[in-house]
Amino acid sequence: MRRNGKKRARPEAPGSTTHPTNKYSDNPPDFALLASLYPSFKPFVFFSGSRPRIDWTDYNATRELTRVLLLHDHRLNWWIPDGQLCPTVPNRSNYIHWINDLLSSQILPSSCDKVKGFDIGTGANCIYPLLGASLFGWSFIGSDITDVALECAEKNVQSNPHISHLIEIRDSRILPEEDDIKVLVGVVKESETFDFCMCNPPFFETFEEAGLNPKTSCGGTPEEMVCIGGEQAFVTRIIQDSAVLRQRFKWYTSMLGKKANLKLLISKLWQVGVTVVKTTEFVQGQTSRWGLAWSFIPPARKIIAPPVSKKTLLSFMLEGIKRQYSAADVLQSVEEFFTSCGASSKLNSSTFSVDIVASSDQCNTITNKDDVDSSVRSQTLDGSSLQVPQDELSFRILVFQQMPGTLLIKGSLQHKDSPLSGLFSVVFGSLEESLKSKFCR
Repeated sequence: MRRNGKKRARPEAPGSTTHPTNKYSDNPPDFALLASLYPSFKPFVFFSGSRPRIDWTDYNATRELTRVLLLHDHRLNWWIPDGQLCPTVPNRSNYIHWINDLLSSQILPSSCDKVKGFDIGTGANCIYPLLGASLFGWSFIGSDITDVALECAEKNVQSNPHISHLIEIRDSRILPEEDDIKVLVGVVKESETFDFCMCNPPFFETFEEAGLNPKTSCGGTPEEMVCIGGEQAFVTRIIQDSAVLRQRFKWYTSMLGKKANLKLLISKLWQVGVTVVKTTEFVQGQTSRWGLAWSFIPPARKIIAPPVSKKTLLSFMLEGIKRQYSAADVLQSVEEFFTSCGASSKLNSSTFSVDIVASSDQCNTITNKDDVDSSVRSQTLDGSSLQVPQDELSFRILVFQQMPGTLLIKGSLQHKDSPLSGLFSVVFGSLEESLKSKFCR
């Protein structure tokens, strides 16, 4: 795989991990161009200064954007009824490209057969089978449990006769009146094997929790958005089924909305005897998601762990944020936290980032903000007495929207060779305590 060689239309947000072969990595959607080519999209585009925008809280606007992107960039005809989950094409493309990386990584023994995937909960939008078939010629089984999802997904498949032979839509309700909804076991037929499965699981435990984000409108039914125990419980069911099916799938994968769930799920994976676990992060705009993949097939080559080094990238989650606060409030508080200690701070509201430069004295002031034992504060990681060199610490803080009531805070050290780099984790930890105390329930 290679880059398309086109000139970048605008710089990406700092810290973005958009997949490099995702066509939107170097070429974000041009709303003005799309509005000029597709009259149905034009009413949803307005200008803020010289920059074209759409109202992300308008479901009709986000649905029409998805429709014209799939048509313009992928030659796919697509539509969903009101209220069904509306996917963002760049974000979903990231997941598809990551799976392609896994299949071509040579971590597992290669096969010469055509690639076949299984999409758990394909939804009315059927976005993953459509993109996978269009981009890579993969064949797919897309499963779901509601009549509306199954009917609309089938319509989207049949609306694209050039790839319709590659996609089968399958009812996950094994019997018409069966209450026990299946994930993989019982839905996968005895003779079937697959290269991978993928899933955009229900992220939330309640439908009220799913509707807390006032800044976006992606729709979504209770079946698409909610399950008892949230995404952790749903992915656990995939893990349990994978322990039964084992090598019937080359790779099992799922997307996650909460980084905090990764550690527990990975622990469950090792308990059921997997041979390989891989993770990644998908960033699109100010939204982060994580990818989790595992296999029961012995690796074709030994996986060598990278050497341990000083951390220059740190992160933490703000969960249970009080309703009156937004990501902008948290970003402003980050700036105030450092400026109150005399550090130099520069806030960029368009990228939701704050650049900070702090002297050694200012770093001491920051770490002394917390009411902790001074003997603990005066120790470095190796236990020696802290002698701070006269230099500066330069780093960037980024705020990412995860889901309603949840934000991801990232810190990246800008000058890794700074004599103060060892203080970065201590300073970042002080920021974490301050933000959690102020914004979380």
